[in-house]
Amino acid sequence: MQKRSNPRIDFTLSSRQPKYRPPNGKPLIVQFVVNIEYWPFDQPVPRTIVVPPHGRSHIPDLPNFCWSEYGNRCGMPRLLQLFGERGLPVSASINASVLDVYPSLAEEVLKAGWEFLGHGIHQRSLGEASNERDVIHGALERLQQFTGVRPRGWMSPGWSETFDTPDLLREAGIEYVCQWVVDDLPAWLDTKYGKLVAVPYGLDINDSVIYAIEKHSSPEMKLRIEQAVRTFEREIREQGRPRILTIALHPHLSGVPHRIGYLRDVIDALMARDDTVFLRGSEILEWFLAESVSSRSG
Repeated sequence: MQKRSNPRIDFTLSSRQPKYRPPNGKPLIVQFVVNIEYWPFDQPVPRTIVVPPHGRSHIPDLPNFCWSEYGNRCGMPRLLQLFGERGLPVSASINASVLDVYPSLAEEVLKAGWEFLGHGIHQRSLGEASNERDVIHGALERLQQFTGVRPRGWMSPGWSETFDTPDLLREAGIEYVCQWVVDDLPAWLDTKYGKLVAVPYGLDINDSVIYAIEKHSSPEMKLRIEQAVRTFEREIREQGRPRILTIALHPHLSGVPHRIGYLRDVIDALMARDDTVFLRGSEILEWFLAESVSSRSG
């Protein structure tokens, strides 16, 4: 019996996966995920753009708090307009506390028809929670109260997990997660309470990695998306398998004036293609579930 490389997902070469039928006959599946967060003013920030004097962190961390706050005040209206004018579906990975501290923002996201994904309560690692189950259930119940719909998907803050996270998420009714970034197609993930689906998410094509961690210039996201599409084109042609391109965004990174234009250009280029379909996370889930049944019966 082959030893598992990880305890949750069986290893399969992408070239040996089932040949799932593409949704609507379009094999390039694009998913936009906008991460909407609240960084508490009286706590350490999760990430910094400005290093404090002598490298000593302090609270309040004004420049880095303002970095995030600017994104929610100014970046989010730009992203809402960009996607709204084009009628594109979007998934919102959202801290539950956003509903209380940025209520007008949450209302605009709801009005835009974006799918709400669980993203914790604050932007804080799940491993720091004294009771992880309470955090998960609290976040989901608050989003359900606001939207009237129980979230089906979850993206952990900062990709964070404990050894128990998938079990607790499935127990809470979550059907798919984004933080298991192991494939360009969905994969089955084992839990104590049944299967979860790992939906592809952007790790290298993620503005947090590109701009906040690697600190590339503004055109870098556009360049990576263009090159990824070229690779997917070849693999789709040679293997006959769809590919999912997830573009992960944050309002304080992609919603700033010097980057929003590059994002607009690459979105318009994707929309001009005849082989591309835009789906929310739950729509990718439904497609995968249907194709999994079909491939097994076939």
